[in-house]
Amino acid sequence: MALKFDRDGLIPPLVQDFHTGRILTVAYMNRESLGISLAEKRTCFYSRSRQTLWRKGETSGNTQRIVRVRADCDGDALVVEVVPDGPACHTGEESCFFNLLYDDGDARPFSLDALYRLIQGRKAEAKEGSYTTYLFQRGKEKILKKVGEECVEVIIGAMKDNKDETVYEIADLAYHALVLMAEMGITTDDIRRELASRHVVDHKVKQGDGER
Repeated sequence: MALKFDRDGLIPPLVQDFHTGRILTVAYMNRESLGISLAEKRTCFYSRSRQTLWRKGETSGNTQRIVRVRADCDGDALVVEVVPDGPACHTGEESCFFNLLYDDGDARPFSLDALYRLIQGRKAEAKEGSYTTYLFQRGKEKILKKVGEECVEVIIGAMKDNKDETVYEIADLAYHALVLMAEMGITTDDIRRELASRHVVDHKVKQGDGER
């Protein structure tokens, strides 16, 4: 579709983390910076204050690899999905959107990344009465024991063909696996990168050949 740039020749891209869906920043692009972004597969913006192009990370090193670009229904705004290498904000924050203006106090979106950050927090700062803190205090041997126990519980639930029980036990296993990851300094991005390296689509796979 034809894109609609404003009277200054600009279009706003909303930059979004491809894996987490988190909004990282909103900037501006002109035709040249958009062309550079698509050609280099790295975000390149137009600075209205300096009136010049700037490639994200050219000074900070915090680049953004572009995975997908979509235009809205009117063609006058973009969503740029990226895999970030470092913080998006010049303040060092992961996202430029960290100033809370309103929170109704009820809605709490869940994500494995948010749970992992909470687990990391329990490791960094012990909280009285926290089960996660207890696991870290007991050490890796205890954590590994719990991971093994939960693996067995998943198998038992699945062998009984009990979907609800299996879901419950998989959730327990996922939680304890995240605790082990935090204990060993393994991040969710480490796991994503490993899985992505295995996700090779081969359209010429012969019948009977496997594909992960």
